[in-house]
Amino acid sequence: MADLDYKGYVAGLVEKARAAQKIAEGYSQERVDELCEAVAYALTIPEVALGFGEKLAAESNMGIPAHKQAKMYSKVKGSWAQMKGKKSVGLVDSNKETGIDTYAKPMGVIGGIIPVTNGEATPVVKSLMAIKTRNAIIVAPHPRAKMVNQEVVDAIRAVLAKFGAPEDLVQAIAPEYVSIEASQELMAQSDFILATGGTAMVRQAYSSGNPAIGVGTGNVVCIVDETADLPQAADMLLRSKTFDHATSCSTENNIIVFESVYDKWAEEMAKVGAVLIKEGTPEKEKLLKTMWPASPANHDLSRDIVARPAAEIAKLAGIDVPEGTMLLLVEENGGYGNEFPFTGEKLSPVAGVRKAKDFDDAVEKMLCILNYQGLGHSISIHTKIDERVTKLGELIPVTKVVVNQPQSLTNSGSWTCGYPVSMTLGCGTWGHNSISHNATWKDLLNFTYVSRAIPSWQPKDEELFSDKIRNAFK
Repeated sequence: MADLDYKGYVAGLVEKARAAQKIAEGYSQERVDELCEAVAYALTIPEVALGFGEKLAAESNMGIPAHKQAKMYSKVKGSWAQMKGKKSVGLVDSNKETGIDTYAKPMGVIGGIIPVTNGEATPVVKSLMAIKTRNAIIVAPHPRAKMVNQEVVDAIRAVLAKFGAPEDLVQAIAPEYVSIEASQELMAQSDFILATGGTAMVRQAYSSGNPAIGVGTGNVVCIVDETADLPQAADMLLRSKTFDHATSCSTENNIIVFESVYDKWAEEMAKVGAVLIKEGTPEKEKLLKTMWPASPANHDLSRDIVARPAAEIAKLAGIDVPEGTMLLLVEENGGYGNEFPFTGEKLSPVAGVRKAKDFDDAVEKMLCILNYQGLGHSISIHTKIDERVTKLGELIPVTKVVVNQPQSLTNSGSWTCGYPVSMTLGCGTWGHNSISHNATWKDLLNFTYVSRAIPSWQPKDEELFSDKIRNAFK
């Protein structure tokens, strides 16, 4: 494909996007919201959502169709619900106290980088974000999701046409052009980049020369303490870690359990379909070599195990597990880093497990894991002690702390938590990101601030500086 003119091809898409965006720039709030509502409804019709889930699972050989359908429901409907009735056009705020009026304006053409792991919902959510803000968007999929990505975008374009809007508000890199080169050209030619994907692609977005929002590497660490409701924790851990075969970067990759409840916790995990692989066993070594064939030279995951069922991964490794096994738990009580790869992200229903003597020991182990991989992303805890939650919130360098909830079903927003619904989770400077919140439509707006004179708010020095400070300089 080296003979393809990626630069010229992307330039053509951008030209069409700019023409469509100029039309949308004149839309009223009512018109924008009608289009968003129509897209959100049409793409979450049950048979439509399931169809895309089935096609993506088949094309990528990852994940579970029914879970992908559920993801379409929660993320697409959730995105529409949180933008419904919100101002994104014209005057969005008028502050009489400061004399400032705020006007929202579009950015132009958005370059949307789409991951294979969430290739069904992410293009829809990003398209909704763009339409809500009167931007145009061009999405670049992962090569293993290029066909379903085109179908999703075609479905969105059909809705736009049905409601008399320019279809080119939403475009996709065509399957025959999908490549790293095309994605790089899109990032170079867009006005703003909204990148969700692997670390390498996100870093390219930030180094493209254009403004960007990207996400950091996920490697969630979870603590289970002696006060946790163990049956509840086991149920939540299983549902979270096995959802869509762990395609989410928000799944619990490492679980730290207090020694005092470790055996009981392991029993509860076994009841829900988890198998514990002990430290120092042949089974652990077999699994390690199956998941990281070149370990310890590098820690590249085998593509054969990513988002595959636990029983299938065990079979590849030559490990006998009971029928109905849904999750593999692997003891890792050694060190951290490339020589101990179970410490890192696994993108599969496999989780590393460590014992902790007490809370301080658990926190120390958590920090060691995050310093290897996952800074900025998120952590969780199952506990009844609020002080421990407070300490994690104050101490741990992550943007999200999830308490007594299934992590992957919470991090990106849900109907039972307050996090914004999003497919792009900022990890702050800890994760080399420009934001530390879940990206939403609000991140795709420029603002103009109009100032009017107000009464002087200049304070006297006696009000501004304390006696202690003023006297120190006499």
